[in-house]
Amino acid sequence: MSRIGKKPVQVPAGVTASVDGQKVTAKGPKGELFFVANDEVSVKLENNAVVVQPLNESKDARAKWGMSRTMVENIFKGVKDGYERKLEINGVGYRASMQGKNLQLALGFSHDVVYQTPEGITIAVPKPTEIVVSGINKQQVGQVAAEIREYRGPEPYKGKGVKYAGERIVRKEGKKK
Repeated sequence: MSRIGKKPVQVPAGVTASVDGQKVTAKGPKGELFFVANDEVSVKLENNAVVVQPLNESKDARAKWGMSRTMVENIFKGVKDGYERKLEINGVGYRASMQGKNLQLALGFSHDVVYQTPEGITIAVPKPTEIVVSGINKQQVGQVAAEIREYRGPEPYKGKGVKYAGERIVRKEGKKK
């Protein structure tokens, strides 16, 4: 039994939800999102809550049960509050700035890296060493943050590079004489 899948997902205040077959649609103050559930689970709207149940007891259906419930919960949170991911830049001369809608990164290369902001994502640079990626789609926010971090990930000797806020870098000891 899925411990997560058993719980119904309450529709938050300010969000309207509708279920049409396998498609769950949520509209809120931040925008509109939808999720199409797998055919091995059933999705119903009961008492202002979305209930996800497996159609049979196969291993595949039980695996998709909890995931489907979590995806529905994520779209509700996304349209109500949104998601954000913070990145930090460490290193001498490493900095970020916004150039219109594009993010410009100076990461120690011979050229500046220009990252084009995808549709539905907002990137803010409150400080030259801090980047905030926000949007309503949790997967897309995480993907954009990972793509920015990929340009120059944190290295283990000095910790220079782009890292997630709160991420702990395992440091290595340098050369000894």
